[in-house]
This record gives sequence, C-alpha cells and structure tokens, in this order.
Amino acid sequence: MTGPAGPYRLRTTPTVRRALGETLPEAVASAVYEFITGPLLEAPYRLGKRLLPPLDDRYGARRGTYRIIYRIDDKAMVVTVVDIDHRRDIYHR
Repeated sequence: MTGPAGPYRLRTTPTVRRALGETLPEAVASAVYEFITGPLLEAPYRLGKRLLPPLDDRYGARRGTYRIIYRIDDKAMVVTVVDIDHRRDIYHR
C-alpha cells in the first residue's frame, strides 16, 4: 500500500519526546531522530510494516535493536510516532 506523494508532517507523543530526551542512549536517540524527521516522513509505508492485532492500526520500523511505532493519517498527511523502545520491551505495553 502506498500513500499520497510528498512528505508527511511529524507528530510525537510525550512518551516519544521523553525517550528521545532522557531514556534512550544518546547514539540511539540521534539515529532515531534523524530517521523520524527524514526518511520516515518521505515514505512511511515503505520503511515500516503494519503490526498485528491488537496493534494493527500502527506500523513498526526498526533501527538496530530498537523499534519505532507509528500511525499514518493519509488524510491529514501526518505520521504520529507513538513509542520508541528496545524490541524486547516495545510490544508488551
């Protein structure tokens, strides 16, 4: 499935902002920030995969051993990053 052409706008949850600023290792936070402000906004369908129920309204993308969980709103052209965490923890919330 492909979305409309052109870059999407980015929204982040407070959880994501806290992870980027406080909880993630600095190198990981930097790599994730570059990813979510660049390539993810250009091609969110191509860079992630739809998750299985009960998270099937979300997509997941990998950055090393970390996962970025996000929603895509084609109508508003917005990608909302919902959560970022290590792969062992991200799906158990």
